Amino acid sequence: MKQLIALAFGPLLAGIILLLPEPLFNPLMDKILAACLWMVVWWITEAVSISITALLPIVLFPLLGVSSIGKVTVHYANPIVFLFFGGFVIALALEKVALHKRMALHILRLTGPKANGVVFGFMLATALLSMWISNTASTVVMLPMALSVYALVKKKTKKNKKKLHRFALSLMLGIAAAANIGGMATLIGTPPNSVMLAFLNEQYQIDIGFFQWMTFGVPLSGILLLLAYWIIVRWAYPSRLGLLDSAHDIIEDELRALGPMKRKERAVLTLFLMTVFGWVLRGQINEWWPALSLTDTHIAMIGAIALFTIPVKKGAKPCVLQWDDTAKLPWGILILFGGGLALASALAQGGFIDAIQYFISGQNQWSSVLILIALVTLVLFLTELMSNVALVTVFLPVIAGIALGLDQSILAMVIPITLASSCAFMLPMATPPNAIVFASGHVSVAQMVRSGFWLNLLSLIVILLTNYFLLPLIF
Repeated sequence: MKQLIALAFGPLLAGIILLLPEPLFNPLMDKILAACLWMVVWWITEAVSISITALLPIVLFPLLGVSSIGKVTVHYANPIVFLFFGGFVIALALEKVALHKRMALHILRLTGPKANGVVFGFMLATALLSMWISNTASTVVMLPMALSVYALVKKKTKKNKKKLHRFALSLMLGIAAAANIGGMATLIGTPPNSVMLAFLNEQYQIDIGFFQWMTFGVPLSGILLLLAYWIIVRWAYPSRLGLLDSAHDIIEDELRALGPMKRKERAVLTLFLMTVFGWVLRGQINEWWPALSLTDTHIAMIGAIALFTIPVKKGAKPCVLQWDDTAKLPWGILILFGGGLALASALAQGGFIDAIQYFISGQNQWSSVLILIALVTLVLFLTELMSNVALVTVFLPVIAGIALGLDQSILAMVIPITLASSCAFMLPMATPPNAIVFASGHVSVAQMVRSGFWLNLLSLIVILLTNYFLLPLIF
């Protein structure tokens, strides 16, 4: 019933605005507002898939006379969309050959046999994986290994049940937090970063390089990861289990099961490293060979196409990836980028951004610092209740207008808002990693809220401090 009400409320609200006897703004702005509210209602309530909602501009804008279908659909083929397509393909290859699991196990091998070290190892491995593959996939890879470690520890140890429970709890919560934190380190690690980059590139011709973002995102993620470890493992749920020799046995057993690195794994690892180095050294390469004019999208697509075209073995399917493998790609996220860009473009075209800018610039008594703190706090807690991608898609045009109205750097307001949307640590439904570890049965809602609330507050402080001290040095 709730879904049916939400399905009907979106178009009903749009229809009411369009049928008003007097326009709220002007005919064009009213049409864009009607379509925007329809999309926002469906995004917030998730009456249908958020990716399906993102297709509405293709239908609504031409019918309402806002824009032609050709001008709308061009947003769905933005170069940034193909940057993330390439990143998704590379992540798919890592998962297909189980290279991500091998990498995670080798990281765990280095963290030592102590209980807290094991938890930190799982958090570090999850965060590093989440930089390159989805946070959901990272959690799905790490959770079975974590459950195996816990089961063996429970079987072999004579420690009391409270300590064992706290060990399991810190392990589960640590993986979920690390999966969310790791994605913030790279532009392809989490969809909100992708939406932000596409928006800035399309609306304001602001380009953020892959390596440039990492110089900001990696330190930020590193600080948040250490804070998450301290809150979960040291403060909220310390287990004090001490040495866990059995954890080392499981990791070694898993590595033996994988066997020696195969030719496909070596090929994927080589292409992955070449792509990453291409992103890092793009500026230098363009200085050496200016005619190339390489972009991050070029490099991502070269890596993606290579996985489909370079033979690595004999036989009927010699390449790492076949087209059938792309059924696992998150196509919906790519569509969502396009829908968000189409909506942002229409809002700018209709004059909404200029109106926000004009209104804010007239409020001389408003402090830009307090406004930013309020907005980051709002987004940080709203992301617990709705999709972070939808949240960023709706908020970014408004935030850009506020930044211009306050005569502030767009990046200084857009980036912290985007990062805050990834800090969903409190509720199981806030993000897939939270839901996955909650489903393990070792975590209650109250326990997740307890550590997540304080992690949210510390995330707010870290985001604001890095935005003030680090962001101006990089951007």
